[in-house]
Amino acid sequence: MNKKLLAFPYIVWAAVFILIPLFMVAYYGLTDKNGSFTLANLASITTKEHLKALWLSVLLSLMSTLICLLLAYPLAMILAHMKVTKTSFIVLIFILPMWMNFLLRTLAWQTLLEKTGVLNNILHFFHLPALEIINTPYAIILGMVYNFLPFMVLPIYNSLIKIDPNVIHAARDLGANSVQTFLKITMPLSAPGMISGITMVFVPALTTFVISNLLGGSKILLIGNVIEQEFTQAGNWHLGSGLSLVLMLFIIFNMVITALFDLEGEGNAL
Repeated sequence: MNKKLLAFPYIVWAAVFILIPLFMVAYYGLTDKNGSFTLANLASITTKEHLKALWLSVLLSLMSTLICLLLAYPLAMILAHMKVTKTSFIVLIFILPMWMNFLLRTLAWQTLLEKTGVLNNILHFFHLPALEIINTPYAIILGMVYNFLPFMVLPIYNSLIKIDPNVIHAARDLGANSVQTFLKITMPLSAPGMISGITMVFVPALTTFVISNLLGGSKILLIGNVIEQEFTQAGNWHLGSGLSLVLMLFIIFNMVITALFDLEGEGNAL
């Protein structure tokens, strides 16, 4: 009985901050302004403007996730090889940016990349061509990679340090070279961390609107920007909630894939 009472605060917290908001999104997304049931809000994703924003969001999210994976895996292997502990200074360096405000980190890149920003002033000092990357998809990808890279590094690192070194030694003793050992031993055993990292990067990258607002300007609209504008500018909560429900399908799909490949939760971040 006492244990059930201890769980009561969590049940209240989950109801207030998870269940009720989800219910409100589902209600507004499946009703019209008169409160009648409708699927028109969900079907609006098929319009030309919304499909374009969704496709661009998926494309940039996939590119950012791939870049994060290519950067994070070698880095995680180096950290695992160094036998870095959770409290070490090196791991702290990668976790530290996550403690800073997300908006401030993105604003910092805006200051660096703008036409009269720090990078272009340095290039101008050395008589080099200006870097015209601000307000382009490349700037958005850069912002995504910078903000979400730690979410890829930590799960992969967490999986790599759990691999028994004796398994690697056994493969080498049986004649496997470094490439074969990596492809047949290290990579399959670290797959849960990779899947977890891919999910943790792809989902926030797909739904972000702050990065595209600050680094992409008003020229580039992602699906997150469309939803944000429906709530804050158009005041159309029904359409915004309907589009949000469509995005939730991508999130649920990613969660299912993660659950299938990471049954024991080995890829969870530190």
